[in-house]
Amino acid sequence: MPHELSFIGIYFSPLLANFILGVTCALGTAFVLNYFRISQYVGYPPLVFISLVVLYTCLLSKYVIPA
Repeated sequence: MPHELSFIGIYFSPLLANFILGVTCALGTAFVLNYFRISQYVGYPPLVFISLVVLYTCLLSKYVIPA
């Protein structure tokens, strides 16, 4: 089983795919938090966004695209 993913003949790490999916999931979560105005109760929203990216990337690498 190869440890790389191929996209149009370009090989890249599964962690890169997980990171891109993690960023998109975190962006979606941030938009929902902003829409419902929940983000105003957060002390420092950029840190929460980075934390969401790390959380989603770790969860995706464990369950969706294992490295």
